[in-house]
Amino acid sequence: MGVDTARGRFGILAILCSSILVVAMDNTIVNVALPVIRTDLGASINGLQWTIDSYTLVIACFLMLGGATGDRLGRKRTFLAGLVLFGLGSLLCSVAPSIGWLVAARIVQALGGAMLNPVAMSIITNVFADPGERARAIGVWGSIVGISLGVGPVLGGVLTESVGWRAIFWVNVPVVVAAIALTVRYVPESRAPRARRPDPVGQALVVVLLGSVVTAAIEGQRLGWGSPLILSLAGLGVLALIALIRWEIRRREPLVELRFFRSAPFSSATISAVCGLAAFGTFLFLSPLYLQDVRGLSALQSGLMLLPTAVAVTIAAPLAGRLVATRGARIPLLTAGISMTVVAVVLTTASATTPLWVLAIAYGVFGMGFGLLNPPITNAAVSGMPRSQAGVAAAVASTSRQVGQTLGVAVAGTILAAAANPLAGYSTAWWAVAGGTTLIILLAVLATTSWARAGAERVARRFADEPITEPV
Repeated sequence: MGVDTARGRFGILAILCSSILVVAMDNTIVNVALPVIRTDLGASINGLQWTIDSYTLVIACFLMLGGATGDRLGRKRTFLAGLVLFGLGSLLCSVAPSIGWLVAARIVQALGGAMLNPVAMSIITNVFADPGERARAIGVWGSIVGISLGVGPVLGGVLTESVGWRAIFWVNVPVVVAAIALTVRYVPESRAPRARRPDPVGQALVVVLLGSVVTAAIEGQRLGWGSPLILSLAGLGVLALIALIRWEIRRREPLVELRFFRSAPFSSATISAVCGLAAFGTFLFLSPLYLQDVRGLSALQSGLMLLPTAVAVTIAAPLAGRLVATRGARIPLLTAGISMTVVAVVLTTASATTPLWVLAIAYGVFGMGFGLLNPPITNAAVSGMPRSQAGVAAAVASTSRQVGQTLGVAVAGTILAAAANPLAGYSTAWWAVAGGTTLIILLAVLATTSWARAGAERVARRFADEPITEPV
């Protein structure tokens, strides 16, 4: 298998996709097991939130650093290190004796995952030199990410019911071992001709910004929104944001390329990624709790109830890739936003007696909307960007997804904890989702106008005139 043949190149893509499959799936596979984990480890709602958000938050904080490390030290070497860390974290999760240890092990997992996603994208860009092949490869990549997010809850339910919740982490280990062996054998080493300079200050500010905001959102209900710690965290987040903007604007090679946001398609893709993944994160956090706590279903039954979501994502994700290639991003984005908004409004009325067939249809339509969302987001983020900046733009889009899912779980859990009863909390959380997905609809129209495309072309021309830096 080599990069000199199409078969070899797509074989390498398969190796990369198998690795990212488990990383992306661990965003969702844990959710169905949350009620069982709560009982087994004596966890609170806050503990469950941190079980999910410790993973997504760390990935969001370190995605761009992972890509930059691969450019400097070697992408294959960094990818292998990420696989080892992710596998080790999975083993630690499977033997965690308490919720605190589980959260700590999830952080180890996430540090590995942060190395894998952006480095794999850089390897794809390096291996697929032909623009047509590269577009197809990115389409497959986006589809795998979408499919893995949908399949996770179903597999999590099956494993939790049949073996136990710890099995949802065991399943990663053989995949990681196989991926390590295949990567060593077939994936070529590569580095950027001129890697981007390290930006430790920017990296630290990103960690402080995201960490303080998410911690305040999760802990605010428990500690009190007016408590000194929560107010301090909120103030720290604002200061970190201001400092990050001022610092990054002055850098020649910033960690976060703020000039990308002058492109309407890129800005819209970033906001849509945050809103869409916040909606999906809320869906995956609330649905198992509702199905098991309110409806009395088992983990396996709730996982099977989410099967329509997985099937719809599996079908819609590759369809969206083809639609983007032939008709552009507007149709899949609009369909995604409308579908998810309609379902969110329907789920605000869910009660203890809502027919399960109604829920199954709603979950399927929601999965279709989410499946249609991911490929156009990636396409819009890199659309018009020169090849030298495509990986950087994709890394920002990936970070936005992780931020969105993290915030979705944080906000939904806070709403649920503050509600007078669970059903009232679910309803309020779904109204919040409907607001975010409505914004996706508006941005789908704005980002696909001729004015927006012209702005993206102007941004691309500015980067094309600069010295080439390989993607992060």
